[in-house]
Amino acid sequence: MTTTTDVLRGAMPPLRRFWTALATGFATELSAVALLACSAWLIVRASEQPAVMYVMAAVVGVRAFAISRAAFRYLERLTAHDAALRQLATTRTDLVRRLIPLAPDGLGRVRRGSALSALVDDVDELQNLPLRVVEPLVASATVAAASVVFVAIVSPVAGLTLLLCLAVAAVVATFWGWASGARAERTVAPLRARLADAVTDHLGSLDVLVAYGAEAASRDRIATADRMLRRAVVRRAGSQAGTAAIVSLAAGAASILAVAVAAPQVATLGGPWLAVVVLVPMAVFEVFSSVPLAAASWRTVRGSARRIAETVPDAVPDGLVHDAPEPTGVAPDLGEGLRLRGASVTWPGADRPALSDIDLDVRAGERLLVVGSSGAGKSTLAHALVRFLDVTGTYEIGGRAVGSLAPDDLRLTVGLCEQRPMLFDEDIRQNLLFARDTATDAELEAALERVGLGPWLRERGGLDARVGERGALVSGGQAQRIALARALLHDFPVLVLDEPTAGVDPAASDLLLRDLLGAAAGRTVVLISHVRVPAALVDRTIRIEAGRVAAV
Repeated sequence: MTTTTDVLRGAMPPLRRFWTALATGFATELSAVALLACSAWLIVRASEQPAVMYVMAAVVGVRAFAISRAAFRYLERLTAHDAALRQLATTRTDLVRRLIPLAPDGLGRVRRGSALSALVDDVDELQNLPLRVVEPLVASATVAAASVVFVAIVSPVAGLTLLLCLAVAAVVATFWGWASGARAERTVAPLRARLADAVTDHLGSLDVLVAYGAEAASRDRIATADRMLRRAVVRRAGSQAGTAAIVSLAAGAASILAVAVAAPQVATLGGPWLAVVVLVPMAVFEVFSSVPLAAASWRTVRGSARRIAETVPDAVPDGLVHDAPEPTGVAPDLGEGLRLRGASVTWPGADRPALSDIDLDVRAGERLLVVGSSGAGKSTLAHALVRFLDVTGTYEIGGRAVGSLAPDDLRLTVGLCEQRPMLFDEDIRQNLLFARDTATDAELEAALERVGLGPWLRERGGLDARVGERGALVSGGQAQRIALARALLHDFPVLVLDEPTAGVDPAASDLLLRDLLGAAAGRTVVLISHVRVPAALVDRTIRIEAGRVAAV
């Protein structure tokens, strides 16, 4: 079971890559404290007008610490961000790798905005674990401890006073941050996901919202989500500002108390060392100010880790492919075709199978028509043939059980053109190239000619024409033809066409089917349709009723 701790552990860069960031962070903060201490000693000692030789070491120290602070800060940012961003890429890749076995049929219960928020915002937030939690805490704690020891060596009572002020500031600032900002920090990411859901739903369904007069209500929902998110962000910022104020007050109190307890020792300490005892707490608290902020970042990071752990299931749900072999990149031989015996298919989360005890043979080169009413199980069969859904019983390709194949390898032989093809908000070229990225423009144009889109392509101005978000600038029939062109470019031996005439004018559906099947000549085709198909276009027809194959 994946826990929040597992996610947090995975977000931390390995020590071999992160130790330089920790070391340079410590050196940066130590240089800042040493710079102020050396400067305070030099200014007061110089006011006594000693011989130059007595202050030369301090002059060199001031220059050295000023330069080293900047140099170490640069190295700390460089190494820390390099390590954190490398680990962030690994974390995001691992998350996507765990989501891939669920796609597409196992993601039906995950809202797009929530999944997007987990993949983008919550994963991005994890980089703050090494950058704003671990590294500042390690550097601040070690430098603060070293500074207390240094001040205690000069004046034990002043060192004790500094230690007490640091402890009080840590407790009060952390408690204030928890009391005033913890709730806001926990709600920022969920509210961000809620806003993303609202915007995604609005833009994706704008035509329907306008048609039914619900567009204003949808905009109000976006405005409400935005207002709630803004309030949470403001509360979080106010909490952080209050924390900074507490630390500043504690820094001033530490310096005042240092004057009070060290002044009686001025005859023993001397003026330069008294200045060091009084001013060093200011530098220490500047370094220490990152501790309460690290506590606030920790709450936010932990909340993001918890949501990531909740978004990705620990195991592949029932109904999806389990324990599949690793892909080999080798397409299985079609042989005599596809064979199912006693096959049952269940959707994730469903109580009963959508298909039960299916016996089906699809011979090589055959054009099989699958008909049935809506909800009978036709699309379930399509998803089972490409192993988006697992099949219990026997499913063989070329006499070989598909259980011995990686789903990705099976899909090198069996390709699916879905009822609603996914078109990316890119030009036509990019929507074809991912099927075969080595294809030339001439090959892309030839594929479009084969599916009857040659004249349309020339009217649109060529391959550079855009198709819009999710194909908004093309018709349903054109989207199906583009999807088939992709399948032809990929050269699938078996094509599963799931409702290719859905959303197409009935008068044009026969022409579309003729063009699609004509372009797929020489391939095995499983055509799924709930509308009439001319008998001359197919070799055989089967009917699915209530999840079972019935006689035609």
